[in-house]
Amino acid sequence: MFEAVAFYLFAFLTIAMFFIAVTTSQALYALTALAAGMIFISAFFFILGADFLGAVQIVVYSGAVMALYAFGMMFFDTTRDVKEKNGNKYIVIGLSVISAILVVAIFSAPIVSENITALYPMVEGAGNTQEVGLVLFTKYLVPFEVAAVMLLVAMIAGIVLAGKDMDLSLTLLDDKEIEEIKNKKIKKVL
Repeated sequence: MFEAVAFYLFAFLTIAMFFIAVTTSQALYALTALAAGMIFISAFFFILGADFLGAVQIVVYSGAVMALYAFGMMFFDTTRDVKEKNGNKYIVIGLSVISAILVVAIFSAPIVSENITALYPMVEGAGNTQEVGLVLFTKYLVPFEVAAVMLLVAMIAGIVLAGKDMDLSLTLLDDKEIEEIKNKKIKKVL
């Protein structure tokens, strides 16, 4: 009974936080709601008895990743509205559906396959951490490596985005020159 009540409570809170993160126009609210949603996700791991994964969820996602997002937010002007050029909506939706199907197929193929088995037997009395490590680096190795490559690409993209226009020192410019630079960037975007 307790597990069912806790599950529905955390499911509602998680969906509410991610809904706020997606729909709000304030970057700080979105970041806070995203962090809260990731902490609520860790509650599911604790309910299922996977204490190690719950702790990793809190430490890695709510700690390190959210600190990275907060650090990245400092580089962008969040007060300015972003205008995007959207092409044909049907092409965007079609490509999104195709890519989602491909991602699900790539991640689920090794998981569903019966041919992939752990080479090391589960040891009786082994801790949760050892069991997670054995399964993670045998059956789930491909999704683990794909996630590592995606994190590498995200890190490189963050460095490239943060490094743009770093050749100018804003402390040495006066207000008029800073406004001219902002106007040039706005004209490029439009």
